[in-house]
Amino acid sequence: MSALIVSTPFLPAEPLRKRAPAFDEHGKALSDFMMLFPGLVKKPQHHIQATVEHIQKVFAQFDQAVVFAELNLKLSLLWISVKPIPGIRFQIAEALRAVIPEARLVSHI
Repeated sequence: MSALIVSTPFLPAEPLRKRAPAFDEHGKALSDFMMLFPGLVKKPQHHIQATVEHIQKVFAQFDQAVVFAELNLKLSLLWISVKPIPGIRFQIAEALRAVIPEARLVSHI
């Protein structure tokens, strides 16, 4: 997996649908889901940095599954694209909630 992308509220960016990959290296469709971190943007910088570090540690445990991830600080929303592995979205979501209890699963596709 490439590094976690953290977007700030001050930088305009290309739409996520154009940046996030839709297929893995073998042409299989990826699965996407989102996690919400309520009020993260309003937290002190050290809290935001700690949250990013927790997310990166969780992703390191799932490095064979996570293909893309972007944390939008303005929305306090984490977009995650994973390989098509049954149950992986829920495993990652639960691992994130274990270290960041306020994290909420928003949706999955």
